[in-house]
Amino acid sequence: MNKNQTIEKMRNMRLNAMASMYQHHLQNNLYSDSTPDEYVSLLTDHEWEERQNTKIQRLIKQAGFRQKATIMDVDFSTARNLEKNMFDRLSSLDFIKKKENIILTGASGVGKSYLAQAFGHQACMMGLKTRYHITARLFSRLKLAKVDGTYNKELVKLQKMDLLILDDFGLQSFDNHARDALMDIIEDRFNTKSTIVSSQIPVSAWYDIIGEGTIADAILDRLVNSSHRIDLKGESMRKNIMREN
Repeated sequence: MNKNQTIEKMRNMRLNAMASMYQHHLQNNLYSDSTPDEYVSLLTDHEWEERQNTKIQRLIKQAGFRQKATIMDVDFSTARNLEKNMFDRLSSLDFIKKKENIILTGASGVGKSYLAQAFGHQACMMGLKTRYHITARLFSRLKLAKVDGTYNKELVKLQKMDLLILDDFGLQSFDNHARDALMDIIEDRFNTKSTIVSSQIPVSAWYDIIGEGTIADAILDRLVNSSHRIDLKGESMRKNIMREN
């Protein structure tokens, strides 16, 4: 058997991690103690793990996060009404399996965006398609998409996300386009996908911010009633960091 040909065939079949490990073992005589079954299993596991890691990194990149936020780095030492047991339950991402949502509210700087992106990062780690958007920028993009005829295509992309994060929700007033776009997004995802909404505005004020009573009722009915809610309190964590420095 020509081992070099075997390696080349592996690469042609895009089994690059397997080929690299096999070549390394040949060069260093590291596989002689394994049975054929054990060695095939070793190569297969290495290829699978490499592909999983590549997929995860691709998902993280495509998500468009603003921060490198992870579940492990969430701060519970600061009093801000973040209950660890509840957070741990949500971190299991069971809410995504159940097609439920999360609403994060609180003043500027208390860590809403970080928490939302930490959940998003965890979703990527579990192989789930995730997308992060600043809400106003997303609506502006969708408005342009209506002009150039790609609006429905953009909606389909959003609908395919296992987890959609809408950050800074409600900081800009809703015009007719933004209202219709939000309705389309929430309607498409209702009972099929999960959404995280982060906002400085309390949920009780969302009805007035969205405007147009009938549409606001429809959006809030689909979004809020199926949501886990975290209302963060306390001082701005950014201010605390500045004091420490």
